Amino acid sequence: MSQEKLKNIIEAALMVATQPLSVTRILSLFEADQTQEPERDDIRNAITSLQEDYKERGIELAEVASGFRFQARDEYAEWVNHLFDERPPRYSRALLETLAIIAYRQPITRGEIEEIRGVSVSSTIVKTLQEREWIKVVGHRDVPGKPSLLATTKSFLDYFNLKKLSELPALEDIKDFDSINPDLFEELEGETKPEVGTDEKLDNENELDNETVASTDEQDVADLEQEQNDVDDESETIDEIQQTDDELETISDEETEIEEGANVIPITN
Repeated sequence: MSQEKLKNIIEAALMVATQPLSVTRILSLFEADQTQEPERDDIRNAITSLQEDYKERGIELAEVASGFRFQARDEYAEWVNHLFDERPPRYSRALLETLAIIAYRQPITRGEIEEIRGVSVSSTIVKTLQEREWIKVVGHRDVPGKPSLLATTKSFLDYFNLKKLSELPALEDIKDFDSINPDLFEELEGETKPEVGTDEKLDNENELDNETVASTDEQDVADLEQEQNDVDDESETIDEIQQTDDELETISDEETEIEEGANVIPITN
């Protein structure tokens, strides 16, 4: 079989395939006629030639974890996406955080994920990731309870256009997780963005706040002075009451002595 015919066969197969094709899968296309079965190197050479042919085209022949596939180039996604009426799936930040932890720390248990995130991991999140075939159970930790060990799959790599885990961006290079794949993050209701000219607005608000604080401070000082005056007045009143009580007690003692003197009966011989 000529190299040109082999290239055309591989091109046609990749065009109609609904998932990436590995070299082994492409080899299986020629099992019916072993006399024309190509070598693995021949297939790889044909694929390389196809990649060169599509180098300046709107689509590219890309290699991902599961094999090779034709896909639209990223720079044309803005227009291609209009072909699809359905909205792209959106996932919560909690789900994507869980997926990121599994990708960078795999294999990992659910309990270990919760320790890193600081909150519990919903069963719905794990179920959704498994239904998407982005994660799978690869074993069990040899500890009491035998918790499941979670790891990513080839489908995860295919979706994010990766060939292997080592192609994941280094954590220290990630400044904003939203920039990795913005269409995956759910829109937060009520989230507002700064508008042009808000700096002046904020300055005015700060001035008003400062005036309010200053006015409040003056009022507080006045209130404290009034409270101190009230306390002084109460102290004076208490002193007057105490003095009155002392005078009354003195008068009472004098009356008692008079009464005792009046009750004395003189003794006569």
